[in-house]
Amino acid sequence: MGTIRDNWRVILLALVLCASLFALFSPTVGGNDTDTPGLASAGVTNLQYGLQLSGGTRIRAPLVGVTAEGVEFGGTEPPQIERDVAASLENATVADVIVREESQTGGTVEVTTDGVTPAQLGTALDAAGYSYETTRGGVTEATRSQTVDVLSNKINEAGLSGGTVQQITTPTGENFVLVEVPDENRQEVVDLVNERGSVRVDAYYATDDGAYEQTTVLERDDFQSIGTAEQGGEGQQPRVPVVVREDVAPTFQEEMIRTGVAQSGGSQCRYGMSPNNTDPCLLLVVDGEVVNSFGMSPGLAGGMQSGDWAQDPRFVLQTQNFSGAQDVAINLRAGALPAALDIGPDGAGTSSYIAPGQGQRFRTDSLITGVIAVFAVAGVVFLRYGEVEVAVPMIVTALSEVVILLGFAAGIGYPLDLSVIAGFIAVIGTGVDDLIIIADEVMAQGDVNSRRVFQSRFRKAFWVIGAAAATTIIAMSPLAVLSLGDLQGFAIFTILGVIVGVLLTRPAYGDILRALLTR
Repeated sequence: MGTIRDNWRVILLALVLCASLFALFSPTVGGNDTDTPGLASAGVTNLQYGLQLSGGTRIRAPLVGVTAEGVEFGGTEPPQIERDVAASLENATVADVIVREESQTGGTVEVTTDGVTPAQLGTALDAAGYSYETTRGGVTEATRSQTVDVLSNKINEAGLSGGTVQQITTPTGENFVLVEVPDENRQEVVDLVNERGSVRVDAYYATDDGAYEQTTVLERDDFQSIGTAEQGGEGQQPRVPVVVREDVAPTFQEEMIRTGVAQSGGSQCRYGMSPNNTDPCLLLVVDGEVVNSFGMSPGLAGGMQSGDWAQDPRFVLQTQNFSGAQDVAINLRAGALPAALDIGPDGAGTSSYIAPGQGQRFRTDSLITGVIAVFAVAGVVFLRYGEVEVAVPMIVTALSEVVILLGFAAGIGYPLDLSVIAGFIAVIGTGVDDLIIIADEVMAQGDVNSRRVFQSRFRKAFWVIGAAAATTIIAMSPLAVLSLGDLQGFAIFTILGVIVGVLLTRPAYGDILRALLTR
């Protein structure tokens, strides 16, 4: 019992190491689940690799838009404000204007289309009769958060496993959206995130004077459920099955009858060939462009005229090809982007692609770097002390910190990238540095002839490394909390390494050293 009581720190370290090895290699741990957001699996282990070590596409870009703050609405409803502002701008539509109420009398107005400057937004507000405090480039925090949510949904709906979307803020206060998708080529990801994803259904019909009119009859929020894209049977176009909300179905049914789309015998749409000489049509509009037009079958038209269709409001959205059907399904389920990413040729955003082979080379190089660091530290320690009983426990204890951190990363599915590897190397360096402080303090003042002498010297050393650890944690905390991209992973694992060292490995090394020097 005395041995266990005296060496409980060493026993605790051994138990934590066993738990870390279990998290690293056990197939029961979820680290190899490819559905886990956070990237490619490491194969034999349960580690997850980040984009730099697995390959894939990274996009880092601000959102397109300008914002007016402190706008006085004067009791006008947001939809009317959006129409007024859009009418005062040449290259903006109502869909490009976002009004957010911050109080009963005012709030912000954003324009999320390219080519509008803060000065032009101010002029438009003046022309529309709304006073404001200031205008600036960029969008609001609410718009950025909504964009991140929509992009995350789009990536998940598109089946791009492991893709992540997050906001990052630079030290100078600039806001970016960071999209990372492993094992996918750049153009596919850029095309996906570039689509605003606004989908609606319009009725196209002739009025009494013979002119044709186009009216929106269904928008995304009008659908109760959206099915997956289907190839369509023989002689049928690819399609997306949808169900209209029960409270919307009667109104939609009435509109179909009023516009003549649901006329007796159905309607034959010739919009693509002869838009000025066609039966009433339904138009599928994506991002302001008509991607398909279709009429209505006699059976569906009869169900609407009798009123039965509203009791089971199902129909299909047809597209020209299967990829178009997939895009419609993704955009309907994910929602429309409130603002686009500025990643055009003249945009402030950047995109990059890392080939999987290059990611493999990065993993190999990282492993080689880690091994070199271990041997370099081991050589310095042996040269410093020349005593195996001091140096070997020091190296083993320092490496145990890395194993514990790897087990932690595997257990929570944290993706490893180059910054995290740099954090591991920093942990090795700072860990051995603290252990050298302990050994020097214990051995520098002559032989250790009793446990009381050892404990006195060890406490002095521990106060030094404790203060250094606190300084490191305080210095790294801002990097760990702020969204600064790669620096965040480095800071998180450096802090974790320091905490593990102070609470676990340093005391355990003290017990080992005490047992070796006071035998």
